[in-house]
Amino acid sequence: MQKQRAQALRRILESPGVFHGPACYNALSAKLVEKAGFKCCFTSGFSISAARLGLPDVGLISYGEMLDQGNNITQAVSIPVIADGDNGYGNAMNVKRTVKGLIQAGFAGVFLEDQVLPKACGHTRGRKVIPREEAVMHIKAALDAREESGSDIVIIARTDARQAISLEEAFWRSRAFAEAGADVLFIDALGSVEEMKAFCEVLPHVPKMVNMLEGGGKTPILSPTELEEIGFKLVCYPLSLMAVSIRAMEDALVAIKGGQVPPPGQLPTFEKIKDTVGFNDYYKEEERYSVGSAAMSS
Repeated sequence: MQKQRAQALRRILESPGVFHGPACYNALSAKLVEKAGFKCCFTSGFSISAARLGLPDVGLISYGEMLDQGNNITQAVSIPVIADGDNGYGNAMNVKRTVKGLIQAGFAGVFLEDQVLPKACGHTRGRKVIPREEAVMHIKAALDAREESGSDIVIIARTDARQAISLEEAFWRSRAFAEAGADVLFIDALGSVEEMKAFCEVLPHVPKMVNMLEGGGKTPILSPTELEEIGFKLVCYPLSLMAVSIRAMEDALVAIKGGQVPPPGQLPTFEKIKDTVGFNDYYKEEERYSVGSAAMSS
């Protein structure tokens, strides 16, 4: 199953046009992404840390917790899912273990960043990166993990060097990651349209990924058409689902505290909620194993 999903992701990378989609943070949000018709789904370490721990994405969530959440996500959907692998949770050997675990969990792709431990969230202050030679070795370790697992997982190499050091350093690392064998390149927090264009001119044959950080990140928010014209292939909206969930819950709490329930425009019917989480599918399958139907079929 994992190989099939990885191959489906590779077909997306090889097909014309740009792929854009939101990042999920649990099984339910992943199901909603699939139900909305997206061909692929990202995960967001920011949102998973917030939803699972109620804590910021500053390296507090562990590999085991991310892997457990990832298992729930991939089992809930049939579309390819790209994992947020953070910085691999340690040295090159940790990176190998991380990638192998994500392969076993059924992920089709993973992006890995070159930050030091503890990491900082993208587009926030305090980011530092490991030495460039060590960063390249991390990507090679990820590729070795893929080969040793007999997998075809897509390796997306992310660098945070744009904010930590310089744009030129980010370009150097991107080229080195591609030479090492990374499938997709990703520079986080590019600061202008000009920087985005310059990045896509680096090894233009290698697919590029970009984050559209909603609500006020460092990277300009452009339409999918504009991003395709610049040269990007993968476009992730990392916070949309988490952000609107926070606002919806805040509004619901205000209504309940005032002795009311959320208005119909904000609150799906109970029947709709049951269908979304899978009650109707469960009931249909349950009928196959009922004693009455088994006796009738025999």
